[in-house]
Amino acid sequence: MGDVAMSVPVIKSLAENYKDLEIVVLSRKNFEPMFSLLPQNVKFCGVDLKNDYKGIFGLNRLFKEIKNMKIDAYADFHDVLRTKYLRIRTFFAGIKTEKIDKGRNEKKRLIKKGAENSSPLKTTFERYLDVLKKLGLDFKINFHSIFSDNTLTEEILKITGEKKSDKWVGIAPFAAHKGKILPLETTEQTVKLLSGKGVKVFLFGAGKKEKPILEEWEKKIPNTVSTAGKLGGLKNELLLISNLDCMVSMDSANMHLASLTGTRVVSVWGATHPKAGFLGLNQKESDSVQISLNCRPCSVYGNKECKLNEKYKCLNSLKAEDIVKKILM
Repeated sequence: MGDVAMSVPVIKSLAENYKDLEIVVLSRKNFEPMFSLLPQNVKFCGVDLKNDYKGIFGLNRLFKEIKNMKIDAYADFHDVLRTKYLRIRTFFAGIKTEKIDKGRNEKKRLIKKGAENSSPLKTTFERYLDVLKKLGLDFKINFHSIFSDNTLTEEILKITGEKKSDKWVGIAPFAAHKGKILPLETTEQTVKLLSGKGVKVFLFGAGKKEKPILEEWEKKIPNTVSTAGKLGGLKNELLLISNLDCMVSMDSANMHLASLTGTRVVSVWGATHPKAGFLGLNQKESDSVQISLNCRPCSVYGNKECKLNEKYKCLNSLKAEDIVKKILM
């Protein structure tokens, strides 16, 4: 989801710079709300890879549909097995194709040398722009939010319980890999400290294991609302996020969802590092919470085992008080 969210500002800027260009976005169906408010020359096609386009036969059917669109070019923003297969077939059909350079060797060097001894790598946004530039589409990103009107709906107000008055802060404590997740005790303490300062805290998470944790915090900690399973979809989630004063997120998709709404993010980094190029668009590294360690980053995605006996000292050393201080700056 994070990779897809990062493509939205690029595609919106592309559409605005090339108004006569018809842009077709192929992605998973549940990501459609991120693209629903983009200019009219952007068409979103939801792809169900588990049913309609499952396996090699499904990809062949998808390729035929792509070919029938009479497209002039194919931009591969992901360069994974499925998109590679479609790219190869598209290329041999005589259609111009380009793919993202993920900078794998650069990222390996970053891990080997450490962030303190390395310069920031090219961002994912810049890598997306490079793909389009090779297709003859040269422009700069001009983006603030997908919303022109972020008025809360009655459906969301039922959850928030009120029109906004005090400071609203969102907290998204989870990520795909444990190397990117702050100890839950630290996050819970962060919620308690914010609540004690009169801040209304909204908790974000969707997994089966996540929902009970957030609901427990909601019961124990005053002025706290779990949004898990209550918002009715991604569009309402984005709309609520757009009304927050700040979102606290791990190095995860929530950082990029908040960036799509122009909301400030205080990002928490452990095994990964902003220098790898995944900081949210228009977010500041000065709003990052992290400590300097020679072993950081130990991986690009936080999916490697910790090399130290301390077991993720990069995360366990972070203090709730420091996170709250950063939020309230």
